[in-house]
Amino acid sequence: MPPKRNPLKLNALQLKTLAVLQELAALPDCGRPDEASGATVLAYLPQPHGDHYHLGEKGVSVSNATGLRNPSVWGALARKGLVGADFSDVLMLTAQGLAYETGVRDRIIMRPGHET
Repeated sequence: MPPKRNPLKLNALQLKTLAVLQELAALPDCGRPDEASGATVLAYLPQPHGDHYHLGEKGVSVSNATGLRNPSVWGALARKGLVGADFSDVLMLTAQGLAYETGVRDRIIMRPGHET
């Protein structure tokens, strides 16, 4: 039987936020993996650049990344074990958060020269 899609029942905003965090975790200047726990500590959250955020060579529209600075979204992701609970001081994506299939990444993350 195939795995259940969105087994933690994340809402659309939570899925988009998690997809952006996964993209940030993959950036060499942002994601710092912790071998012991499998988590990745994020060095920063990007600042908006007009109507989008830069994610390395990729990007995401501001409208698809509103959860990045929304404490309610971070709290929900923390309760579900996808991010660290102390997101005010340490931005951490857990191993479960890194592996969670959001199903939205390809729709919201822009490649260079492409639109979302």
